[in-house]
Amino acid sequence: MLKLTENKKAALDRLSGTDGRIYSLAIDQRGAMERMFVDLGEEPTSEAIEGLKKVVSEELTQYASSILLDPVYGLPGAKARHEDAGLLLAYEQTGYDPNKEGRQARLIDNLSVKRILEEGADGVKILLYFDVDESDEINDQKKAFVERVGSECVAEDTPYFLEILTYDANMEDTKSVEFAKVKPHKVNKAMEEFSKPQYNVDVLKVETPVNMNFVEGYSEDEVVYTKEEAAQYYKEQDETTHLPYIFLSAGVSAKLFMRTLEFAQESGSTFNGVLCGRATWKGVVEPFAKEGVEVAREWLRSEGTENITELNKVIERTATPWTDIVEVI
Repeated sequence: MLKLTENKKAALDRLSGTDGRIYSLAIDQRGAMERMFVDLGEEPTSEAIEGLKKVVSEELTQYASSILLDPVYGLPGAKARHEDAGLLLAYEQTGYDPNKEGRQARLIDNLSVKRILEEGADGVKILLYFDVDESDEINDQKKAFVERVGSECVAEDTPYFLEILTYDANMEDTKSVEFAKVKPHKVNKAMEEFSKPQYNVDVLKVETPVNMNFVEGYSEDEVVYTKEEAAQYYKEQDETTHLPYIFLSAGVSAKLFMRTLEFAQESGSTFNGVLCGRATWKGVVEPFAKEGVEVAREWLRSEGTENITELNKVIERTATPWTDIVEVI
């Protein structure tokens, strides 16, 4: 049972649907979005990226309970969101510190939780790269980092969302067969760690415990997990935490992400919603970059709207309201 202050509960209500499920749209990518433009042969200017985030917010937040944006490129989009959509803002710099071992996170230099709230946010999100099997020296720095932000969120009485991306320090490719074999351990142990009370996390934004591209019946290549094994990993994930948790889409297709949520629910997962990014909107980048905002708007009103409304139906059918597991103090 998660204990929330009245203020945190009210903020989480603003970030959620009226049914207590989180139908959130994520578009806080910075470095990744810059690369999307470069891959299309286009210049990733600040104006272009801000414009893309703004038009996505304008068109799709009417279907979302909230939107996750970044303070670097996303503030125009934050102001353009639908009046009923809550706002999460990212606090970390994009990527990780290239000058330090172990993918260490960094905060945006001129920000604090207090300043994020002054921008109208209803909560704060941090992204952490984490390998539970890395050295204690590296991981202790990360644990202190998460604690530090948690203390700020407690002081400002605002919800704290922690996004965890797992990796293996001895592997380059997290989409490989080799990583798929260790992913359940990496994801579930990371969730167990950051559910501990000293971190003051309110909501975990996490990966699924298996790579669905290697699950029996979902894979076109090598099978790493039988359906029964994959289902057991989802069940184990659910048992690692008492906190609300939501799934990220990790760039997979909209269709596969929806099938993933169905499988999770059938496996006994009581996840509480999603913070879904590229699975919803990545198809708009090319028309925006190549043909401009009005063509992009047409895509969002057709394919983008279909993606998010179909996903919402799946969330409503499969996710568990977080209101079932909280107590107001």
